[in-house]
Amino acid sequence: MDERLKDFHLRIQKIGHVDREVNRGIEFVLVIEGELTIETSSRIYQMKEKDLLVINRNELFEMKGNKENSVLRFTISDLYMEQSYKDYRYQWFECFSQNIDIGREALMDQLRTLFGEMVITFYRKDDIYTIEMQRIVSEILLILIRRFKEEGNALGQLDTEDDRLVQLIDYMERHYQEQMTLEQMAHMLYMSPGYLSRYFKRKMGVGFSRFLMDVRLRHSVKDLLYTTDSIASIAMNNGFPNTKSFTSLFKEIYEETPKIYRERHKKENVNIDKTANIKGVETITNSSSIFLQLGSMLAETNKTYSNTETRFEELRIDVSVPSSDKITRPDHVLIVRELKELLKEDIREQVLTVKENLRLSYIGIQNLVSNATFLPTVETDEAIATSSPYFKADMAINFLKKHDLAIFSRVSYQDISVDEASYFKKLEEFLRHCLQVFGEYYVSKWHVLFYESYFTAVEPKELCRMYKKLYSSIKKIVPGIHIGVYLPFSYKEEKTSNRHTWILQEDDRIDFIGFHANQNEVIDFEETSNDRFLLAKDYIKEKTNKVKYFLKQHHIDKPLHLVTWNTLSGNTRYTNGTFFRGALVLKSAWDISNDVDSLAFWINTELHEVDDQYHRIQLEGMELFHYFNGKRPAFYAMSFAEKLSGSIVAQGPDFIMTEYERGYQLVLMNCINVNPYFSIEDAFLKKLNKDIRVIIEGLKPGEYQVRKYTYDKDNGALYTNWWNLGSKHGVDIEIAEYIHRLSHPSLQIFDETIDGDWSFYSYLTINAIHFFDIRKSYV
Repeated sequence: MDERLKDFHLRIQKIGHVDREVNRGIEFVLVIEGELTIETSSRIYQMKEKDLLVINRNELFEMKGNKENSVLRFTISDLYMEQSYKDYRYQWFECFSQNIDIGREALMDQLRTLFGEMVITFYRKDDIYTIEMQRIVSEILLILIRRFKEEGNALGQLDTEDDRLVQLIDYMERHYQEQMTLEQMAHMLYMSPGYLSRYFKRKMGVGFSRFLMDVRLRHSVKDLLYTTDSIASIAMNNGFPNTKSFTSLFKEIYEETPKIYRERHKKENVNIDKTANIKGVETITNSSSIFLQLGSMLAETNKTYSNTETRFEELRIDVSVPSSDKITRPDHVLIVRELKELLKEDIREQVLTVKENLRLSYIGIQNLVSNATFLPTVETDEAIATSSPYFKADMAINFLKKHDLAIFSRVSYQDISVDEASYFKKLEEFLRHCLQVFGEYYVSKWHVLFYESYFTAVEPKELCRMYKKLYSSIKKIVPGIHIGVYLPFSYKEEKTSNRHTWILQEDDRIDFIGFHANQNEVIDFEETSNDRFLLAKDYIKEKTNKVKYFLKQHHIDKPLHLVTWNTLSGNTRYTNGTFFRGALVLKSAWDISNDVDSLAFWINTELHEVDDQYHRIQLEGMELFHYFNGKRPAFYAMSFAEKLSGSIVAQGPDFIMTEYERGYQLVLMNCINVNPYFSIEDAFLKKLNKDIRVIIEGLKPGEYQVRKYTYDKDNGALYTNWWNLGSKHGVDIEIAEYIHRLSHPSLQIFDETIDGDWSFYSYLTINAIHFFDIRKSYV
C-alpha cells in the first residue's frame, strides 16, 4: 500500500481459521459471501452475507469460516486513531449489524456503501486514490465515533508500545483458565512482585488480581450465554477457585446472579469447532468475481447506491387497471389574526389570490370580539344611533360574505378570563348584531374553537366550566354555529394532558375537534446527526392517525380540523429560508386529506410574526406569503394539489397519478427529511437528489402535449432570487416585484406520440415537485 496509507490495511480473504490473536488498532470485518464465526473474549458472532462487525483495540479474537466465504477486512492503526481522536483509548465501539438499535439500519447501509467505494477506489488506484481513501476512512470513522461509541474499559487503554505490559496481558488472555499469581508473572518478566504490582496498577488503573478476575468474568459470560454447562463448571473452567467467589464477583458487576443473567440473556448454543472446514487464510487480489459479489450485495443493501452522488430509481406505473379512488379535498382556513386586517387592501388581495388558487373556505380570527377591531361605544341622545362599534367589523364581514368565506375563530381561556362577564356580554351582543345584519344562514357557517394549550395551570373543572358557558352562550343565539375544542395531544405518550381529559366526557357539547401537528416537535435542533431527523418522516400523518385512534377509543367521532401545523423547517429564519421544503408540504397535506375536514394556513409572515414580541419566525403555522406579497413554498405546493383532478389511478410514497377528462396528471416528489442546517451545504444536498426513470404502461395511444412544471429551490423558490438580487443597501418595491416575477415554477412543453409504454427521466433535487399534465391532443 502507498506510504501515505501505511496506517490502513485493506484485504479481501477467504478465511478458514485465524488462530487466537489480540487485535491491534480498529478492525472492520464485512462478510461479502458465505459465513464466518468470530469468537472474542466475551461473545460469539455468527456472521452471514452483508454482516459488519468492528473488533476493538486489544480485543482477543478468533475467526473460523466455511470454504465458500469471502471477507473484507480493514484495519486502522492505533497510531492513526490516537493522532486523529484524542479519546480513542477511552472509548469502545459496539458495532455489529445484527445487533443495532432500531433506526440505525441506514447507518449500516452507509458503512457498507463506503466500504464498497473503498474497494473500488483502492483497486482502481487512479492519480488521486490516496486522497479518496483518506476521505472514505474519515467518513467511516465519523459514523463510528458519533453513533457507536461507548465508555471504554481498562483493556482498551493498554499502551501497545509497552512490550512488557502487552506480553503480560496477552498471556493473561490466553491462559486465564489456569492458576496464575502475581509472583509467577513477575518471575516470567524478570521483575519483583512489588514493582510489578505498582507498575500494573499505574498503567492499567486497576490491580493485577482484579484485572485477572475481570478477564475471567468476561469469558465466563460467553459460556453462560452460549453453552449449557453448569454454573459450577463455568466457574472452574474460567479459573475461579470456587462457585461462591464466581457468583459473588458476577453479582457485584452485573447486579444479578449468573443463573438469572443466563435466563434473561440466553443465546443459541454454538459449537464453534464445527464451522471450520478449511485451514488458514487465502488473500484474494483483484478478483472480478469479488467485485461482482460486492456490487450485488451493495445493490441489495442500498437501493440508491451508485458511483455518483445522485440516487437513481425506477418507477413503473400501470394505468390500465381501473380505479375508483377519488381525490378528497379538505377545506382551507386562512388565518389573518383579527377582523380589522381584512380592511387592508394588500391583505384582501392575498385573500382573493388564495380563494382563486386554493379553494379557500374560512378566514381564521384569533379573537372574534377583540378590542382592536371594535370601536369604542359612543354615548348619544339619538333615537337611532348613527355610529356603531361594529363599523370596522361589518366592513370586514361584508367582504367575507361577498366572497363566500366564513369565520373560523379561536377563543382562548385567557381571552375570556381577563373579564369574563364583559367578554360574554360583548360576544352575545356582537352575535345578535351579526344575525341582524348578515342573516342566520351565513352566521351558522361559522366555527368557534375553544383553545387552551397542553401546558396550562388552569384546573380541569374550570376549563370545562368555561367551555360549557361558551357553548351555551353561543348556541342559544345561533344554534347552527359549530362549537369545538382544541385537543392538546402528546405524540410520544399518545394521550392528552390530565388537565384536558374533561373533553372526553363532553362529547354531546362538542361539534368538532381541533389539533396541532408539527414535525419540528420531535427534533432537537442541537442534534446534528442525519438519522435523528428520520423521526420527522410521516410525522403529521402518524400524529393524525394517533389522534383519531385515541378519540375512537373514547367513542368520540367528530370532524377533525388541523388548526396549526408545519413541516420540518429549522428554528431560525435562516434555516427557514435556506431549506427548501415544497415536497414535504404537499406530501403532508396529501397524506391527511382523507382524515381532516380542514387545514389551516397563515396568510403571511408579517402578521404571523407579530404574535412574538421578539419577532422571531414561529414554528406552528404555514405562511402562504412573505413580505412584499411574495409566495412562500406552501402556496405553490398546495396549488399543485389543487391542479390534480379526476380519479386516482396510481399512487405511492412519492408520486400520485390521476386520469381526468383531458388526459392524465402525474406528480413526482423527492421528499427528504434532513437537518435544515445542512441545507447550506450544496455538496451534501447533491447526495439527496434523485434521478428517476418513469415507465408508464397502459396509456391510451395517441398524440399528447406534455406540460412539465418544476418547483424546486431553483425554480419558484423565493429565497433563491432574493439572495441573488439582494443588497446590503436593501430591497425596494421595484426589486421585490422583479423577484416575484421570477419566483414561479418553471414550465416546459413537449409533444409526444405515445403507442405502448412511455418512459422518461426526471431529475429531482431535494424536496422538489415535478408536475406533469399529459394532455390528449384532438387536433
